[in-house]
Order: sequence, then C-alpha cells, then structure tokens
Amino acid sequence: MTTAGERGTSGGESAALAKADTAFRTIGEVKQLTGIAPHILRYWEGRFPQLKPVTRAGNRRYYRPEDVALIVEINRLVHREGYTLKGAAKAIQDRPA
Repeated sequence: MTTAGERGTSGGESAALAKADTAFRTIGEVKQLTGIAPHILRYWEGRFPQLKPVTRAGNRRYYRPEDVALIVEINRLVHREGYTLKGAAKAIQDRPA
C-alpha cells in the first residue's frame, strides 16, 4: 500500500497548482491557491463588479486567470494594506487599465 508521500502528491491541492496558468479554476481550487474561503469569494463577487467568474450548468463557478489575479489584489488591499471593501473597490476601479 502506498501513502500520499510516496506518490508525491497530497491530493487535490497539487492538482490545482499543477494546472496551466491559463486554465480556468473552480472555487475550491481558488481557495487552495489563495486561502480565501468560498463564501468570501462569493460575497466579493457581489461587491466587485469586475469579478465575474464564468458559470456553467448547475451554477458552478469557473474563475479565469484574470479573476484569480483580481482576487489576489483584493486580498492584498483589504488584508495587508487595510482598505475597506468599499475603498478597495474604488482603488480597483480607479486604477489605469
């Protein structure tokens, strides 16, 4: 019997990280990459109009690479730089394209 360590993976985490940079990611994979809980990601979708994951049958969310980059930026603004969600939304809206 082999263990996870012998196989060299710990399950879904390595699968999410092993995807190509251009691949769409599920909400669970985004959580593994960023550490942000799914309920927070869903809440941010309502607060940040730029954050629009693709939805498929059954309302499954698929985040594009630009969505993941935006999530990382929102997280940085709110948790490291001390912005409110409203302030972060304004900063993102006002940034040059």
